[in-house]
Amino acid sequence: MEIIEFAESVKFYGPIIVILGAIFIYSVISIVLNKATIRGKTEYERKKRKTVILLFQNITKYVCLIFAILMILNIYGVNTSSIIAGLGIASVVIGLALQDALKDIISGINIIMDNYYVVGDYVKYGDFTGIITSFGLKSTKIKDFNGNVLNIANRYIDKIINISQERHVIYLRVPTAYEASEEKVKKVLLSVLEKLGKLADVDGKECNYLGIDDLGDSAVKYLITIKCKQGSEYRVRRAALTLIKEAYDKNNIKIPYNQIEVHNGSKI
Repeated sequence: MEIIEFAESVKFYGPIIVILGAIFIYSVISIVLNKATIRGKTEYERKKRKTVILLFQNITKYVCLIFAILMILNIYGVNTSSIIAGLGIASVVIGLALQDALKDIISGINIIMDNYYVVGDYVKYGDFTGIITSFGLKSTKIKDFNGNVLNIANRYIDKIINISQERHVIYLRVPTAYEASEEKVKKVLLSVLEKLGKLADVDGKECNYLGIDDLGDSAVKYLITIKCKQGSEYRVRRAALTLIKEAYDKNNIKIPYNQIEVHNGSKI
């Protein structure tokens, strides 16, 4: 009988209703926020909107959790008003104990307000370069091209370099045999740049032949620059090297490489 009475009491079904209600409210807000991501005139605006939405989803989750806990405590007869009143003193103690966490939260807000970076941006942190995949109140996740994920506390935003909000310039030094004339090499490299300029992510007007950059021990290095969209630099670089190799082979221009001479026996 006691079990039946407890099952029929508000102490049994009340917390269940509160938890389901909190999940429902969070889900509805998340759906509404997710639908807002389709708006935005430019790719940058869409990425920024998505980052803001992720931040608000995190805030909503914590708010729903706090209210759910307070309502459940109230169902069990705990005086939640005294708890709320005591939060003033507790917040001072918690603030001292969680200074780094508070710095992360404040920095997270600053990242949004000052446009440091958004989800989808390419960033550099020390020697680690990758794309922003997740952004929260406390930390930012960066995924590199090998699939490695780096989790960085938001308070370290001053050490993160955003390389997405401007176009990337690729500097290529092409090693070429001394036997090839500068006039011939220039003609071949200009034809390569013309082909590269037709790629979707390349700015054809900003692909330049800059001439001889270095006179090495076994090769002349010719410098070319290619301007492309951020995030496409590795693909464009590979495409450029492929076109250069094909053009050099077609025009009988050699790319010098180190050779090792092996002698079998004692006589040389």
